[in-house]
Amino acid sequence: MNRREFLLAGGLAGIGSLAAKYVDPQSSFHQGQIMTVLGPIPPEVLGSTLSHEHVLVDFIGAEAVSRDRYDAEEAYEVILPYLQKVRELGCQGFVECTPAYLGRDPLLLKRLADATGLHLLTNTGYYGAANDRYIPEHAYQETADQLADRWVKEWQEGIEGTGIRPGFIKIGVDGGPLSEIDRKLAQAAARTHTRTGLTIASHTGNTRAAMDQMEIFAEEGVKPEAFIWVHAQSDWELKSRIDAAQKGMWIEIDNIDTGSVAECVNRVNTLKQRGLLSRLLVSHDAGWYSPGEPKGGSFRGFDTAYTTFLPALRQARWTEEEIHQLMVVNPSTAFAVRIRKTTSGSLF
Repeated sequence: MNRREFLLAGGLAGIGSLAAKYVDPQSSFHQGQIMTVLGPIPPEVLGSTLSHEHVLVDFIGAEAVSRDRYDAEEAYEVILPYLQKVRELGCQGFVECTPAYLGRDPLLLKRLADATGLHLLTNTGYYGAANDRYIPEHAYQETADQLADRWVKEWQEGIEGTGIRPGFIKIGVDGGPLSEIDRKLAQAAARTHTRTGLTIASHTGNTRAAMDQMEIFAEEGVKPEAFIWVHAQSDWELKSRIDAAQKGMWIEIDNIDTGSVAECVNRVNTLKQRGLLSRLLVSHDAGWYSPGEPKGGSFRGFDTAYTTFLPALRQARWTEEEIHQLMVVNPSTAFAVRIRKTTSGSLF
């Protein structure tokens, strides 16, 4: 399928792209908008979106991570062709999920967004997976409210003095039952959500961890609709995914690769057949430039969803309307800034 066919099939032609008008970033934070690194946009402008990707990740650890560890110009030159390629394939929205203390670089992301025309989102929050290697020391000492204050400040004032605001909350937790620090991160994310309306995307170690987070969010008065179960394909078990989606949680299948396309198609198709298409997100979890490696090391691109996965869905008799729902409607709904609070403190 060529680019013109995709644009027609995805219904993107009618919503504009580069000509879309941005909302003044100095105005009030309009609930219902999408916050990109270039400022807020209406959800209908976001377009076909990859919901979980990375352009740069530094695994050195929270205490050693630094932008001095890489040449930003080299990183830009390495990353840019991969983003240009997926943009040419029809991608318009790109959710960059690298959190603080793991290599988040908002100025690099802004430069890449300017160069490609992608609606690129960055995040606030901390990554507690991988046995807490990427958690800054102050997170152990501070309360959930103090962490939430830090993250809300990034939303209100911008990240690290750049004026670039996060478009969602990214946390990470290991497998359940949740550790003390992981519980604190989930509480802080919930409290940040109720003050900002930013969606919570959580790298989730296993099913138990997802259920534990759902309970915490319910206790904090946050609806499941504000929660993206990142890596929901891990320790796959269908009933729990159905139950979570029926409650309103976003189920993200984000391991699309040439070797996993058939599996990914099967999983999204199975959930669609159970009436849960409107709760699905898909992506590659691909990339990325790695500081400390020559030329950033090995980089896996972002094109398989467009070159292989979507054609496979069509082979599985998905309609263009269903593909539009998956790639366009769902991400624009999931990442729209709006406070989603319960009234009873219960999932039921």
